[in-house]
Amino acid sequence: MDDQSQSDGRQGNGRNLKLPVPGKRNILITSALPYVNNIPHLGTIIGCVLSADVFARYCRLRGYNAVYICGTDEYGTATETKAREENCTPQQICDKYYAIHKEVYDWFDICFDEFGRTSTPQQTEVCQSIFKKLMENGWLTENTMQQLFCETCNRFLADRLVEGSCPMLDCNNDSARGDQCDKCGKLLNPTELKDPRCKDLGARMLFKLHMHGLKKDLNPDALRGTLSGGFLFHTKNFKDKVFYVWYDAPIGYISITSCYTPDWEKWWKTLKMLSCTSSWARIMSHSTLYTWARIRNDLRGSLTSSRKFSKSKGTGIFGNDVQDTNIPVEVWRYYLLTNRPEVSDTLFTWTDLQAKLNTELLNNLGNFINRVLSFIAKPQESHSLTKRFAERIGICVDQYIEAMEKVKLKQALKIAMSISSEGNAYLQESQFWKLYKQDQASCSLVVKTSAGLVYLLACLLEPFMPSFSLKVLKELNLPPENQFSLRVENGDLEKAKKPWEILPAGHKIGTPDPLFKELKDEEVEAFRKRFSGSQAERVAKGEAEARKLAEQLEQTKV
Repeated sequence: MDDQSQSDGRQGNGRNLKLPVPGKRNILITSALPYVNNIPHLGTIIGCVLSADVFARYCRLRGYNAVYICGTDEYGTATETKAREENCTPQQICDKYYAIHKEVYDWFDICFDEFGRTSTPQQTEVCQSIFKKLMENGWLTENTMQQLFCETCNRFLADRLVEGSCPMLDCNNDSARGDQCDKCGKLLNPTELKDPRCKDLGARMLFKLHMHGLKKDLNPDALRGTLSGGFLFHTKNFKDKVFYVWYDAPIGYISITSCYTPDWEKWWKTLKMLSCTSSWARIMSHSTLYTWARIRNDLRGSLTSSRKFSKSKGTGIFGNDVQDTNIPVEVWRYYLLTNRPEVSDTLFTWTDLQAKLNTELLNNLGNFINRVLSFIAKPQESHSLTKRFAERIGICVDQYIEAMEKVKLKQALKIAMSISSEGNAYLQESQFWKLYKQDQASCSLVVKTSAGLVYLLACLLEPFMPSFSLKVLKELNLPPENQFSLRVENGDLEKAKKPWEILPAGHKIGTPDPLFKELKDEEVEAFRKRFSGSQAERVAKGEAEARKLAEQLEQTKV
């Protein structure tokens, strides 16, 4: 594979590679590998990489020995279909969208230890090695099954290349895919569809017998596949076969780890691993193949709008769309994490984004920090710290730690935000504006406590909004390399419960500026219109507007 296809520019001798350390908490964090058939949309970002990034950042705050592994899932029907749409090879599609995914995740401040891909020599080696051992140990049998064949295309069709009517009586969706019905969520085999047809040509198809390798006692779908995009079984009995993507993809976690370090087995032979997965289909597939112990942080819903987000259909708000709004990354991270679909689907609306930015970030968090730092920069007034206030902050910190240890990310974010509410209430109840002239000692204590609370908020929110936390560091006049920490061994966790001890006396802060900007109604309406419809519909609309403008300019010249 050429240089463009290498997994991550950070690879090489310059990295500080982490390996399991005896006596420490060693955690291998993975998230679902996103397909490279399109630009990642908001559902992909929150359902795959962002949640795992939050937990990885938290682990670093606590000083745990954690490694975050992810990468693009590059084999299978989705890639093959996209390559045909764009009239190029599957490898060209993978190279193109790998770079796009990496750019989007970088913009979202996703901090991987390794962001790789499944189209590597390491992936081929591991997959074939596991398959060979399965064969040697008698875990595979040959079987014959029915599969749909398109006579016009002259080939057997993979699940996603088949459409038909959903067999569920209460559904009747006439555009169900061969692997799943998007309307009712039922997982399907292509042969279960009513009136199946070729997705590309709309032609009716024949049922033909087809030989597959199947693993005993597991999901029969685990190994089957006859595609042009994939790598071979490397055995003469299956020389015309390639591995099915749901056999290949889970092994990607291992091969990407092997790209991170040649000592990858030291990670995979330990039991502490966190996997953030985003759909039951993926869980079912992966569970047939993983034999390692996992702690699963499962999202049992998805992020949707009035029109369901879908990379294959080009519907939803995509990573490049988000960058074009000029809304800061910390706002998008906060919005997605507060709407994290942990139990059921979450609906995306522009007005909800506006409300969370203007009310929760601007009026609550941003207001508290700006009030404190503006007062310190231009002192006028301030009140003494009460024991009750300190106790409330200590309770909040303990609750935050407990929630994050259980990977309850939404709950932890809510607790962190409640601290800024406590801070606003503390400033208001103390009537700090009277203290500067009346009680200099009390004023100094309140200011020192409030400034420490600003730092504490930046620390607790760093896993969720790292760009925001860097801005706060700058306003506090602390170097960007200043390491946030909640470690027990060096006393940082205990100090967090006593914010007046966080910053030294006499510390001079930087220049405070508003951290958030109000999102106005007219901007929300403009975004709603601009990003409505599918990607194809938006392109067509843009081309029509360009033609209209060109005609107007031509008339003006005449």
